[in-house]
Amino acid sequence: MARRPDAVRSVGLVALGAGITAAAVAGAVVAGSVAAVARAVVTPDRKRSERVPITAVDLEARTVSLGRSPDTESPGRYSLWFGGATGHMRVGAVLATTGSTVTRRIIAVDAGDPTVARRGRWGGWFYLTPGELGVPVEDVDVQTPNGPAPAWVVRAEDPAAPWAVLVHGRGVTRAETIRAVPVFRAAGYSVLLASWRNDGVAPPSADGRYGLGSTEWEDVDAALDWVAQQGASSVVLMGWSMGGAVVLQTLVRSGLAGLVSGVVLESAVVDWHAVLKSQSRALRLPRPVRKVAQWVLRTPVVHRVAGLDQPIDLRELDMVARADELRVPILLLHSDDDGFVPSSASHALAAARPDLVQLEVAHVARHTKLWNHDAEWFDARIRAWLAEVVQRDGAASAREP
Repeated sequence: MARRPDAVRSVGLVALGAGITAAAVAGAVVAGSVAAVARAVVTPDRKRSERVPITAVDLEARTVSLGRSPDTESPGRYSLWFGGATGHMRVGAVLATTGSTVTRRIIAVDAGDPTVARRGRWGGWFYLTPGELGVPVEDVDVQTPNGPAPAWVVRAEDPAAPWAVLVHGRGVTRAETIRAVPVFRAAGYSVLLASWRNDGVAPPSADGRYGLGSTEWEDVDAALDWVAQQGASSVVLMGWSMGGAVVLQTLVRSGLAGLVSGVVLESAVVDWHAVLKSQSRALRLPRPVRKVAQWVLRTPVVHRVAGLDQPIDLRELDMVARADELRVPILLLHSDDDGFVPSSASHALAAARPDLVQLEVAHVARHTKLWNHDAEWFDARIRAWLAEVVQRDGAASAREP
């Protein structure tokens, strides 16, 4: 009986040790989750997954049947990549739907044999090169801090024409922006289709990580410098998705921002907090994991867990909070069913700066696919807005001494 307290104490110590071990394991799991989330946010995805089932292809009838989803059953014109991105087709009208499949018209097969493909990747960027538009195209290099970044140039007939600089989004290339060339060209603009660091085309950054706009803006700044050397005195910037965040950071950080007369944003990241919150909910990540991951990204030294050379403070990238710093007209195009970048921040920015921001909302166009869903709607909104910007610039110039 005298040894009972020791036995009890031993049992207690064992239990305490087991508790400490369990806590350590749980802590390690949480820490691993935080690190993984932080890295995922800033790491370029070099291999895009092909998740869309391809159930039937009839080249003679020019039809393809796909797994049904909100993307694949959406009206309009889209790209379908297959064969590990070695194959590409363009698809159009929805011909039939069943409970699990949708059949669409094949517009063109640009590469590969879709009859042997079993899965593909749905895409919004429709053209592969600007030459497909039947316009003269120049290949140029823009000198960025990391080296020469390839760009395409489509010049207006008037050498004194204003310029548009088009900025693609995350995980894609400048080909995404070709869809907007016709409307800018019709409005009399010369167009530069830019590439930026870590997009697989432009030179990478030293750390090979996204800055979520906090570093990429330097490449758009270089693009502004390039068009300035061509004689540009008025520039419209247009950005898609993360490219929107890049454009907005250019507005508040670039010494050449005075050249910018207006901005068009499609499905843009206006506030990264809203994006990460939405994606975390979709992945069912605990709120503390998201919060600590954001802390990792912005905290010196700790930021290296994510592979970053420099910290990223998402608070500095929140353009709703910084709305009073905006000085030029902005046209926001966003679909309320975006599915990746929620439209809530676009609504909030429009509410914060109704004097500068015009919001045009679609409802079933998904992410970065507003042109694909309804090209006439897309072009009409930009065309009308450009006319207002040109008229305002002309009036301002006329008042100058």
